[in-house]
Amino acid sequence: MRAGKPEHISNLMNRKIWVTGTGVVSSVGMDYGECLYSLRNRSTGIGKIRILETIHRSDFVAGEIGYTNRELMKLLGILPEREKEYSRTSLLGMIAAREAILDAGLNGDDGARTALVSASTVGGMDRTEIEYPKKNIESGFVHTHPCGDSTDRIADFLGLRDYRTTLSTACSSGANAIIHGARLIRHGRADRVVAGGVDALSKFTINGFNSLMILDREACRPFDRDRKGLNLGEGAGYLVLESDELAVRRKGRRMCRLSGYANTNDAYHQTASSPDGEGAFGAMSAALSMSGLEPSGISYINVHGTGTENNDASEGAALIRLFGNDLPPFSSTKSFTGHCLGAAAGLEAVFSIMAIRENILIPSLNFSHPIDGLGISPETETREGVTVDHVLSNSFGFGGNNSALIFSKG
Repeated sequence: MRAGKPEHISNLMNRKIWVTGTGVVSSVGMDYGECLYSLRNRSTGIGKIRILETIHRSDFVAGEIGYTNRELMKLLGILPEREKEYSRTSLLGMIAAREAILDAGLNGDDGARTALVSASTVGGMDRTEIEYPKKNIESGFVHTHPCGDSTDRIADFLGLRDYRTTLSTACSSGANAIIHGARLIRHGRADRVVAGGVDALSKFTINGFNSLMILDREACRPFDRDRKGLNLGEGAGYLVLESDELAVRRKGRRMCRLSGYANTNDAYHQTASSPDGEGAFGAMSAALSMSGLEPSGISYINVHGTGTENNDASEGAALIRLFGNDLPPFSSTKSFTGHCLGAAAGLEAVFSIMAIRENILIPSLNFSHPIDGLGISPETETREGVTVDHVLSNSFGFGGNNSALIFSKG
């Protein structure tokens, strides 16, 4: 124990947090197996927008899930006449969180205190865009609009009656939900937490990012010299986190540990990352410190990698500063799914765990030339049968909100 650090704090931080279940839905698959198949075979989910009614259908490509809201409701067993009660965000979250619960082998109340921490950036904006123009809206308010509505819908659907909360910190939201869940367990506030994020495509999102002039009209090219911006996406990703005591007692499958995490805020700019990557460096360094690992211990990095001019240069600078000439294999799975905002870190946490479980390195798509001045290149081909013991997953949001997660085998 470090000098001056209270013993009870040290004991809390030494508690193991196990991942016992994962659930994911994205443009490359409606569950873990489908996503694994797509990532393994370099099959992108980015293409023409077909479901969302937007004037930008011909302007941009996106990682859109190819199911209408009615079709998603059918998957969940919800009657068509209840369509107005659910945003697309809620439906996607319900599908992914249900998979996580089932994957963890949970099928009823086992007496454990189970919390839900769900993240979202735009909440039920997709339903608001449909309902608000109508003249019969009660009090001019669409009840599915708040980010917290999707959390409540997920909790009610899964029968979770304990603690629930919603986080919204832009593109780091899903990672911060996982961090919050881990803290609840470490401080004895919960035995188990379902944590992650969900977001659906909306006109609001497309118009907002278009106004920032950071959307690529073609498939994004993370960490490429000629990158022109990001592609938006939609989806949901959730983990079931359990205390060591609970996981051992119920003999649940322990996929890996959440061994380290950290959040920093460099507050450099409303939307841009600091050019020197100070916040990203701080988050990665602190996560490594918590995990007890040296930089050389990381097997693979799932980078934030949006494909924008600023983000990739900033993150690249931070990676070089931390890892030097021994940069581990890295890739951006946003080249498959698009940037799913509040859901991004949830999806990428599942993909990071996938790398550990399947002993696979996931490639980046569309890469040709290293960024001038950085000279680093992501993985471009799937690598199977490799040893993946520790994975670092980065998620950096607007306002300089930077989060890093480390997942470890055993």
